[in-house]
Amino acid sequence: MAKEAGMEFAFFEFLHSFYKESKGRIRNNYKAVTKKYLDYNDKEKNPDAFLRKPQFEALEMYIFIKEFMDNAQMYQIFDDWSKRNGIFANRYYYDEQGQQTLFDVYSPKQYHDYFLQIKKYAENYPNYIYALTMGLGKTILMATCIFYEFLLSSKFPADDRYCHNALVFAPDKTVLQSLKEIVTFDKSKVVPPEYIGVLDANIKVHFLEDTGTTLNTLDGSKYNIIVSNTQKIILKRQRKEKTAVDKLFSGDIPGQSVLDDVLGMLQEISDDASLMSNQRFEKLIRLKQMGIFVDEAHHMFGADLEKALHKGGTATSLRTTINELATELESQGSRVVACYNFTGTPYVDNKILPEVVYAYGLQAAIQNHYLKETSVIGYSNVKSKEFLKVIIKDFWEKYGDKEYEGLVPKMAIFGAEIAEVEKDIRPVIEEVLSELGISLDRILVNVGDDKLTKSEDIRDFNNLDVVGTQGSKKQFILLVNKGREGWNCRSLFSVALFRSPKSKVFVLQATMRCLRKITEEQQTATVYLSKENMDILDDELRKNFRTSIEELKNKSNTNRKKVPVRVVEPPKTIKMHRLHYEYSIADKNVSDQLEFGLLDLEIETYDATMYVKEGISTASVVRESTVNYMVDKMEYSEITLVAEIARYFPNIRCTEIARMLLNSKEGMPTILAMVNEHNEIIHDKLVPGIFDSLYEVKKDIIKENVDVQLLKKPKQGGYYEFSGNEELIVSKDSKDSVVVNNKGKSFHADTYVFDSKPELQLFLQLLSDKRVKETYFTGMFTSEQTDFYVPYVDPESNRLRKYYPDFLVEMNDGTYMILEVKGDNMLDDPIVKAKKEAAEEVAVESAMKYEILAGSEIMKGHGI
Repeated sequence: MAKEAGMEFAFFEFLHSFYKESKGRIRNNYKAVTKKYLDYNDKEKNPDAFLRKPQFEALEMYIFIKEFMDNAQMYQIFDDWSKRNGIFANRYYYDEQGQQTLFDVYSPKQYHDYFLQIKKYAENYPNYIYALTMGLGKTILMATCIFYEFLLSSKFPADDRYCHNALVFAPDKTVLQSLKEIVTFDKSKVVPPEYIGVLDANIKVHFLEDTGTTLNTLDGSKYNIIVSNTQKIILKRQRKEKTAVDKLFSGDIPGQSVLDDVLGMLQEISDDASLMSNQRFEKLIRLKQMGIFVDEAHHMFGADLEKALHKGGTATSLRTTINELATELESQGSRVVACYNFTGTPYVDNKILPEVVYAYGLQAAIQNHYLKETSVIGYSNVKSKEFLKVIIKDFWEKYGDKEYEGLVPKMAIFGAEIAEVEKDIRPVIEEVLSELGISLDRILVNVGDDKLTKSEDIRDFNNLDVVGTQGSKKQFILLVNKGREGWNCRSLFSVALFRSPKSKVFVLQATMRCLRKITEEQQTATVYLSKENMDILDDELRKNFRTSIEELKNKSNTNRKKVPVRVVEPPKTIKMHRLHYEYSIADKNVSDQLEFGLLDLEIETYDATMYVKEGISTASVVRESTVNYMVDKMEYSEITLVAEIARYFPNIRCTEIARMLLNSKEGMPTILAMVNEHNEIIHDKLVPGIFDSLYEVKKDIIKENVDVQLLKKPKQGGYYEFSGNEELIVSKDSKDSVVVNNKGKSFHADTYVFDSKPELQLFLQLLSDKRVKETYFTGMFTSEQTDFYVPYVDPESNRLRKYYPDFLVEMNDGTYMILEVKGDNMLDDPIVKAKKEAAEEVAVESAMKYEILAGSEIMKGHGI
């Protein structure tokens, strides 16, 4: 029976698969500054990149939709994908488990039905949803996207794909406070340093925290970030009574019938035209190229997310406000570029929202150690007092006397009402803490009542994760209605909720408060619930994350193990040459005739192309045609072409440049014809060709003799934390016969955690090799852990990176080898080749040898 492509169809997964398959081809269409921005945030190219993998993947999809898909509506993208049109013509077939198949698992009719379903939700502007589970850093991702928008719009102001202004919506005041991170966030963590000055000089932040705050943007200005919650912008219905003057000028007639009054009231309630705007709304519609970013969308709309995000929301909903903004901006000659919704889950009542671009779920986040592990404990048939006594004692036994990154572990205990916290919960907690000999100063109450919560309590609550403050010393946090988004506490290790709240989703939101990661090692949080709340949690997990408590408990890869890794004394050091390069330019004798390679140039690579498909029938043919006439280009004469090139050679006479062009193999007429068809040829071929004929670039290597420490002691604590497959972990005290028989030949760290079987196999081969004096596995250490690295230039971004080789081997004859293990499919990768070239140069200058070994050869027993 054929599958049904209904609202459970996860199109975003197929779209992400297509992006990964076609990444190289897609990147070729990106602007140079975009490639630099991506590479700076890619840990594979920049080991010091700040973004986590889910954040970076979401950024990749954000840029893919904008810069490659031109901000197309999701239903348009799906239609092309399902019909294999245009860029999707050569996409692979996959089933929903990600396995390649010979055919699509859905029929054209099923795809078309799904297309109709998602099209009905479309607004007049693109609408996208990015779903990253709580704790993965949606606010940082949002800031990174806004910085990208402003950077690109500053470089290409005429390109209408990019936002010139950003309006950020928060659902309530609590989340509004968390969005201050957009303002305080260190841009250098996600923005390449050469571009930070551009942003700092132009970005203006408007934080509408109070109801009376006016929006002071300049009409038509750019690079404004306006952060507000819905209530600060949202349109209000006109409810005030008309004055006599109003009635006179509005044409009201005295003596209207009661029926007319009733009909007028009904029209007022139902007619969106009766909405009145406020000062902030009026200022917003005078800004150009607006991008709208909705934070914590799932919380803002709750169970009505699907309805509120799309048509059918109430007149005072956020969607109505955004739609009105879009309409008014269009009337002003501008527009909403797109609306970007950031949420914790792509599901509503177990259905996938149709405009999801990227999603990273709760289970994957825990499996990959982006969140704490979870232990959920439920209690039935117990009273509230018994519940509190048991959980506090259990919490104290598990976490009480420990510290994590200088912070004491904390427990959040939720009450359904303020009176419950005051009369029931706090007295029991004080009683139990007194029995345990714990100071009552560890208690913090934040319930929204000035009698119970003072200003210093709010200050301490905001400082729970600030080391050295009074807030950081609090451990038992008593709350009412603080389970929702907006307060982040990494040192929160436990949540307790006994009475069932009015909102079922509150149980899920409160539970997830304690999952944020702290320390490099994955910690375990404990959630204490009544049985009723435990059942609610399980149901909400299924509806919002398509998982369950049982699956969360059994999420970990049982083969993975966390191990402490310590430096073996004394720390191992070797002498190497650190290389620096000095470049100089020398004049060359200009040859009589230059050849720019234009006659052999594949001119099609410069052509603008249009794809035409008549009708929507899958049988119709896609026609391609060249549309170079659509490209804005300069028409050069001999004089203006020479003048353009002379800008790059201030010391060369224009007459000399003209002579080179005239006497070239191509000749001036051919050069002019090709340049006027494709202006890019000037910078791609002519300028480099003339430079190469005039100058010779010389590179001098400056050697610095340094002591390289293979492993440095950690700055905090006595050891590093690593996690790996238990089968790939080897310690110096291992009972393995190869290790036992070759003691003293290795281990600058007491434990090695290998990434692959070929790495482990090579290590054992090196240990047993009689030619080897010492061997050290260095590939697991990066960044601040080691000085053993090779500088190289990334061939794609042209940035200087650090490469950390896998092995350092000292032979019995006193020579050294640097070894790298690579999968067979990676041997021809451009970045691998760039690393190899740089490492070979360093090795030669340091009297060493560098070699890359294929994983398949190692497994066959072919080592060095």
